[in-house]
Amino acid sequence: MAEAQLTISNKNYSSWSLRGWLLCKLAGLDFEEVAVPIDDPSMRAELLLLSPSFLVPCLSHNGIKVWDTLSIAEYLAELKPNSPVLPKDVKKRAHCRSVAGEMHSGFYNLRSALPMNLRAHYPGFKVFHGAQADIDRVAAIWRECLAAYGGPYLFGELSLADAMYAPVATRFLTYDVTLDPVSADYCRSIMVWPAMEEWIAGAKAEPEEFEELDVEF
Repeated sequence: MAEAQLTISNKNYSSWSLRGWLLCKLAGLDFEEVAVPIDDPSMRAELLLLSPSFLVPCLSHNGIKVWDTLSIAEYLAELKPNSPVLPKDVKKRAHCRSVAGEMHSGFYNLRSALPMNLRAHYPGFKVFHGAQADIDRVAAIWRECLAAYGGPYLFGELSLADAMYAPVATRFLTYDVTLDPVSADYCRSIMVWPAMEEWIAGAKAEPEEFEELDVEF
């Protein structure tokens, strides 16, 4: 029996589920997935609201329930202090928390205009002005971190920050977003992260009868 359970929703669309799942993998937690049924109205609500803390992911461990992605990250860092969830150096750790928090609470235009869809690809997609400002800020964060800590991940080794920005890397590829060479290389590093490859394989194996999301982009 697994040590913990992680409740997630649709792998193809739910960026918050992906973040929580990656964090559990980073922590080395023995967990099993509990998927919200595809026809459950709560799953659709979570996707449409683009919410970081609506219903999923939710971690259950030793009678404790933790929801909201950053709360899960902090819980895992306490539970598995030797894991790479948070950098060991205090300066790096503070920086990591800051860029992760910015992703958690910001970039609404990017999320709305470029929803995660791992099975899709839209060559030549036209990004509206508001989303482009978010894209530019994400790329600036990536370049700053990669220059400061040497890559290939944002803080050298994989961390909370990479789990938070991994769904953004998939969006940039899905919507054919033009990136500077450093940011493009980072996207490639994220996409060959074995945990990402495992999640994407799971997303591609899901049924495709899920309706397109009826939100305005």
